[in-house]
Amino acid sequence: MKTRDKILLSSLELFNEQGERNVTTNHIAAYLAISPGNLYYHFRNKSDIIYEIFQEYEKLVDYYLDIPENRPLNLDDMTFYLESVFDGLWSYRFLHRDLENLLDRDQRLRNDYREFTDRCLAAISRIFEKLAEGGVLEPQPDTLRAAMSLNVWLIVTNWMAFLKTAHGEKASACLTLRELKQGIYQVLTLEIPYVTPVYREQVLELREKYRPTMPEQEGEREVSVG
Repeated sequence: MKTRDKILLSSLELFNEQGERNVTTNHIAAYLAISPGNLYYHFRNKSDIIYEIFQEYEKLVDYYLDIPENRPLNLDDMTFYLESVFDGLWSYRFLHRDLENLLDRDQRLRNDYREFTDRCLAAISRIFEKLAEGGVLEPQPDTLRAAMSLNVWLIVTNWMAFLKTAHGEKASACLTLRELKQGIYQVLTLEIPYVTPVYREQVLELREKYRPTMPEQEGEREVSVG
């Protein structure tokens, strides 16, 4: 593996485990047992490392949200999209722990993230449309489908921040992938009113796989802590 790739991989690991704010370029160089000068040969600063990691995250999500045009989508497809998106969220979780701060610090990242958001919203809307073609969801007017897409996006992108603010930094640092994926329960809860009768029981059974196991909220166990 090339040194540049090792820097990106190790930086991602350190950012995820320790938090981006707690990791400096010197920490990254020491972790790799290379000189700071060697690191700066490949990246001018930490912002450049973060920006390139984000570009890799973009590619991963774009790949996950690739939608077949030659057939409708089914329940297995819906499960795949949800699992994949939350897997990506886990692999790049540092981005979502302090996203606002990262965007404020880097204009390039802010511009790219805006375009990334637009692509993801369009893809989610298309997924809803194809699920309706497959009979999983009721057909929705464009305005409702756009609102649903935005609501799903807000749950996915803010789930990490919610866990952090609701349960504290220490709890979020101990978060597991299983606990993170309990956010899928929230997404499916949002979609259930639009599921067709023939698929309703299957979607309810699917949702139970992600039911949170920790404290109750408003009479129902809707959220989880790490």
